[in-house]
Amino acid sequence: MTPVDYLELALTFSTELVLLVTLGLVLFLDLRGWLGSTLAVRSQRGATLTAVGLVLAGGVLLTFPPVADAPAGSFVLTQTTLWVKLALLGLSLASVLLLAGSEITEHVGEFCALFLLATEGLLLMVGAENLLMLFVALELSSLSLYALTALNRRHPDASEAALKYFLIGSTAAAGTLFGLSLLYGLTGTLQFSLLTARIGSHIGDPLLWAGLALTLAGFAFKVAAVPFHTWAPDVYQVAPGPAAALVAAGSKLAGFLVLLRLLHAGLAPIPGTASGLPFQSGWMPAVALLAVASMAVGNLAALAQTRVRRLLAWSAIAQAGYALVGILGPTTDATLAVQYFAFTYGLAVVGLFGVLEALAAAGESDEISSLAGLWRRSPLLAVCFTTFVLSLAGIPPLAGFLGKFFLFVAALKRGQPLDHLWLVAVALGFSVVSLYYYLKLLKPVLVADPAPEVRPLPVPRLLALTLVVLAAAVLVLGIFPTLLLGSGTL
Repeated sequence: MTPVDYLELALTFSTELVLLVTLGLVLFLDLRGWLGSTLAVRSQRGATLTAVGLVLAGGVLLTFPPVADAPAGSFVLTQTTLWVKLALLGLSLASVLLLAGSEITEHVGEFCALFLLATEGLLLMVGAENLLMLFVALELSSLSLYALTALNRRHPDASEAALKYFLIGSTAAAGTLFGLSLLYGLTGTLQFSLLTARIGSHIGDPLLWAGLALTLAGFAFKVAAVPFHTWAPDVYQVAPGPAAALVAAGSKLAGFLVLLRLLHAGLAPIPGTASGLPFQSGWMPAVALLAVASMAVGNLAALAQTRVRRLLAWSAIAQAGYALVGILGPTTDATLAVQYFAFTYGLAVVGLFGVLEALAAAGESDEISSLAGLWRRSPLLAVCFTTFVLSLAGIPPLAGFLGKFFLFVAALKRGQPLDHLWLVAVALGFSVVSLYYYLKLLKPVLVADPAPEVRPLPVPRLLALTLVVLAAAVLVLGIFPTLLLGSGTL
């Protein structure tokens, strides 16, 4: 057995170690040093310290990039892994800043600690190259998010939603573990690379298809794809703003990239085809059916919503369908497309939750009608809200337009040019449907007048700065996508 170089191991996980130190520090200070302060001050200090830890973790990742894979190849390092880690830290930073100065929860230290644990799990997920390590990282992030959902003192139904999230998630986790155990039992390995080499000899074995189905179901829960989506509307509705933003942004980015790598690396020998009926058995037809179901259910259900958060939940389900379309593309194209789409979608959705937090702090509900006259009450919030919604709708020159474009182009590059044309046509059709409910959000913001008794909305400086940066990023990345894609081509 090769001896372990512990210094090298510490450098490999230096980013995660910074988050662990920050976690312990914020928990200790809140329990010992901040108890005499007001809740708003404690929230400000907790959010600031957590944000500093995330920034330091990003700085460590850039300054001292990991020098080697973890022992036994359980975690691997690639340019994609490093990029996704930086993106996750950025989305987590934007999300936790929504906590600053708010009175979401009395358990500030516990909230920040769980938030950092969830981020830690997401970082480990994207680097995992071992089925067992992948499952452990997945559960670390999921269990933290379950607990975060319950920590909302503003909403009496938070505990119920968290319990629902936990029960559905536990069932999905059990299915995922069983599916991964079937893959291990057939191939005798937990490594993605060895799985690719050995799985081809088991094509036609019913246990292989059972393992594939259960594994896909677990990841479909993580990204809120139909029919494993039922937790999303309740969680988006009642979870604290920072937690909901992390679920909607960071969790999806990590979930899609890990699913893509598992399918394209570990299960590459059994793709099947989804070019037309009858489908050839493999993961591609299953992903295609999940994509169509998610786009249909998500977009049609969003049409009937009257609350912004629930509308965002159903919209997220539809957006998961678009991402699944891109996963069907060739590995390089699919990776670039999903990276760009998931990150820019995360920027927009975190920004929307920031606007909703500003409204909640002023005593407003998340009813669509409460947005009436926002352009007069707070021009800054109105401009940012409009930018984020138009990006989700896929309106150029915002990043959301290129995100969907890259996904659809990637899908068309797999096989013959017309193989997935039917799926892209379905996605384009539902994108048109989505314009209706996105414009329904913008109508009261830009057209309606506020009620006479409604006062201007104050926006804390830190939140205002966060929203401006997010809106600018959505615009700049839409005009200059190479800032994110680098030298990659689509």
